[in-house]
Amino acid sequence: MIRHHNSRKFHTTNIDPERSHLNIEYFNQNIKDVYHELFDEALARYNEKQTRNDRWIDDYYEKILSGKQEKPFYEIIVQIGDKDNMGAKTEDGQLAGKILDEYMKGFQKRTPTLKVFSAYLHMDEATPHLHIDFIPYVTGSKRGLETRVSLKKALEALGFKGGTRSETERNQWVAAEKERLAEIMLQHGIEWEKKGTHEKHLSVLDFEKKERAKEVAELEQTISGGKKELSNILHQQIAAGQETEQIRKEGEAIWQEVSELSVTNLLLKEQAETLTEDKEKLLSENEKLEKQQKKLQQEINKMAQSKEVMERNIHAYEEDVKWQLAEPGALMSAKAYRDKKALPLVEKLKEVVKNLTIKFVQLTEQGKKLTAKVDGQQVQISRLTDKVMEQSDTIERLQEKASDLGRLERHLGREQVQSIGGMVKGVRTGRKGN
Repeated sequence: MIRHHNSRKFHTTNIDPERSHLNIEYFNQNIKDVYHELFDEALARYNEKQTRNDRWIDDYYEKILSGKQEKPFYEIIVQIGDKDNMGAKTEDGQLAGKILDEYMKGFQKRTPTLKVFSAYLHMDEATPHLHIDFIPYVTGSKRGLETRVSLKKALEALGFKGGTRSETERNQWVAAEKERLAEIMLQHGIEWEKKGTHEKHLSVLDFEKKERAKEVAELEQTISGGKKELSNILHQQIAAGQETEQIRKEGEAIWQEVSELSVTNLLLKEQAETLTEDKEKLLSENEKLEKQQKKLQQEINKMAQSKEVMERNIHAYEEDVKWQLAEPGALMSAKAYRDKKALPLVEKLKEVVKNLTIKFVQLTEQGKKLTAKVDGQQVQISRLTDKVMEQSDTIERLQEKASDLGRLERHLGREQVQSIGGMVKGVRTGRKGN
């Protein structure tokens, strides 16, 4: 929320928008991107060494943000004088802006272990001043990540060794930066007027806005109206910061919902394609089964016809004269009757019985096969029916998800949702490629 104010994504009442074009943007990076740039390699090496799941770190930025040992970043505000002697609209104010610009251009080179990700020179408020946001880090650490967040160690790497409570690394570094600012001021003909040992008049430099407000209030303690105005400005900044934080949280929640629904939308499309293919396969299988059933019915009809033929043949054997044993002639001997009449008829009957038996066995076997085939088809039809029912349930779930996505499109707009869906699809494709 502070960065939105610094980058002028929103304006408070103490800002003159007509002079905002005079502001200078030095750095404007997403803090999470900078965390990935600084710490991802060290985080990967750290996680590889872990044998316990509770020591695994998924996101280093979130760990620092939720922890109490280190802040995720620090902000300093650098200002020369006040609105009475360095007002932004005056020539002295313009000179102050020039000095601050020169100071800022050398800041990162002087402090390589303080990674600046956001820095602005504001010329549209009462007094020109710098906002510098940085991440202090140290490399080669033997505790935790090899590269990790640490203000104390980052300042030690710059040569500031703490000794006493008043001579901490931080206090030493602040004093050194004040001296550097004083050198630049002197080059432009402005002398740093100190009050006592530790106080200053023309240079204001500190880590937090509340400290800045305290120093400005001390400088303006003789002007009650100025103190009241400054207090109002700080309250407005706090209120604006809280409002922006709330907007950020709501935006993150919406973004998370959009991302989840975009992933769901992609899955829905994939599932819909799969269901379409399954449906076509089922229709093809059903068509094959119908053809097979027709063929089986034809075979059964043939069997029925064969049965009718057999029955007619049997009936013919009973009534046809040629299958009847003739009466012996008056002069025919028993032997001749046996050889000429009885035995030939018996042989013919044997052959017929043999053929009928074979035909019966064949029809019986064919009937068993057809019955087994029909039973198998019934099982397959039952399985396909179950699949169709499962698909119907899946389609109902897909329709519910599609309704959710439709509501989201009405809320955010179709182009925004499709854009997010494209990014999610690109991430999924990249993962598959890896």
